[in-house]
Amino acid sequence: MPVLHSRGPFGQMGTSWQMKQRAWQLRNGLTLVFLLSLLILPSAYGSNSFRRRQKKVEGPIKTIVVLVMENRSFDHMLGWLKRLNPEIDGVTGYEWNRINVHDPNSKRVYFNDDAEFVDPDPGHSFQAIREQIFGSHNTSANPAPMNGFAQQAESMDAGFSRTVMSGFRPEIVSSFTSLAMEYAICDHWFASVPSSTQPNRFYIHSATSHGEMSNVRRDLIEGFPQKTIFDSIEESGLTYGIYYQNIPATLFFQNLRKLKSVKNFHKFELSFKRHAKEGKLPNYVVLEQRYFDVRASPANDDHPSHDVYQGQRLVKYVYDTLRASPQWNEMLFVITYDEHGGFYDHVPTPVRNVPNPDGMDGHIGEYRFSFDRLGVRVPTLFVSPWINKGTVVHEPDGPTMYSQFEHSSLPATVKKIFNLTSGFLTSRDAWAGTFESVISERDSPRTDCPEKLPSPMWPLRTSPPNEDRELSEFQEELVILAAQLIGEGILFNNNVSMTVAEANAYVESAVASFLEAGQMQLELGFDEMSLVVVKLASMLNKQGCRGFLCRKSSRGGRESLQ
Repeated sequence: MPVLHSRGPFGQMGTSWQMKQRAWQLRNGLTLVFLLSLLILPSAYGSNSFRRRQKKVEGPIKTIVVLVMENRSFDHMLGWLKRLNPEIDGVTGYEWNRINVHDPNSKRVYFNDDAEFVDPDPGHSFQAIREQIFGSHNTSANPAPMNGFAQQAESMDAGFSRTVMSGFRPEIVSSFTSLAMEYAICDHWFASVPSSTQPNRFYIHSATSHGEMSNVRRDLIEGFPQKTIFDSIEESGLTYGIYYQNIPATLFFQNLRKLKSVKNFHKFELSFKRHAKEGKLPNYVVLEQRYFDVRASPANDDHPSHDVYQGQRLVKYVYDTLRASPQWNEMLFVITYDEHGGFYDHVPTPVRNVPNPDGMDGHIGEYRFSFDRLGVRVPTLFVSPWINKGTVVHEPDGPTMYSQFEHSSLPATVKKIFNLTSGFLTSRDAWAGTFESVISERDSPRTDCPEKLPSPMWPLRTSPPNEDRELSEFQEELVILAAQLIGEGILFNNNVSMTVAEANAYVESAVASFLEAGQMQLELGFDEMSLVVVKLASMLNKQGCRGFLCRKSSRGGRESLQ
């Protein structure tokens, strides 16, 4: 079993004096802030009960666990499983792209089984994905040709096409291989949007991105107002829990920043295994990974340039924990990926008869998008003792002749399995295919499920994480989210000049302070429908800068990161 490190806000990585001072400021500023708030905002408090009665779930599945990994395509992660089960719509090695789509004499790059540690990150912006799917700006082709992956990769770096046209051998991704052979693999699950991380993660939880087709920073930080599956679960008297490691990206939703949601966030290392062992996992569980790559606790989200070995360790740890839980016989575990991350996939993405979820269009510069086609296919696995061994799930049977499995299928299926009383979230989850039939083939749970998964073979990366490297776009967004949570909005209009190690320490400290603040507000009698508030600006201004947003310069003084 892998060892997951249990660490405080700064881990064990020799953080700077400013980081430790920052944590002290966040902790000790809370009491004064809220005592003052009692005098300033009396109308914000009420006597709404914090506890709710739990409804009994009918049917065999009482707990659904969801793990959303980062930025890998189906063919890249699972395509070579076709060697083990020919029914899987995987790869044969005869798939290829030309270096130049428009030159019939240009070199062909064939799909290979030599996938390894990936650095840098392949292209996966809206524009890059359009080129990967269609080979040009013309998006009229149906079916989509899926012929521009090599061309787009070569535009980034000569020879990079071999990296994106590669897949892992089954023994390298042993956790996934075992789950696919023992339970169910879905070989026609697509990202909801042909774009980057956050829009797709929004569909997983709310069946819409609220008009966002890229990671628009200001909109992300201000928070998104749409209804989520978490709201629907609560409305039906059921429970949910979010088990996070660095920072819960689900806090991009406004409703999850309210006091009523504080009780639903749990530190993964401290609570997940204990809750599972005690049979106390809630009805709906979302697991969030480590998004920052540091030596003491390497990132395990699979986002390049993170090692998929760590992701496989996480999957093994989660499965082994769930399998040992007394709740196992009433459980469904779903693993998917937010988007394909720029890696090749041969299955044409659906480009027709996909409904816009809420009538909102997206815009990136001159580009306009109506959310009427899906993204690239991504790996998806279903795990439960109610699933027959070696199941392969292809396309859905409905609810329309054009319906597909995509991220909105998750809230749509949760609604069906739990018989949620509220309606669909949007037109998209009303349209999306559902997968409850995968657990309906049996009259009783299996008794032959493996108790543990095999350990992954070896790390693919040959050196330790580079803690001093610059942040990815996604990591910058998480840092700015953390700043918003604790009232340091000055960071919004500027780049985040932090290393990975500094950012990791910052977000962990900020989240801890945010949740502590929320708990204190509840204890002081705040209305649970109000937002968590952490106000430290006046304290930090006394230092002439913004707390951790200042650091030592090479001259030994203070240098603002603004």
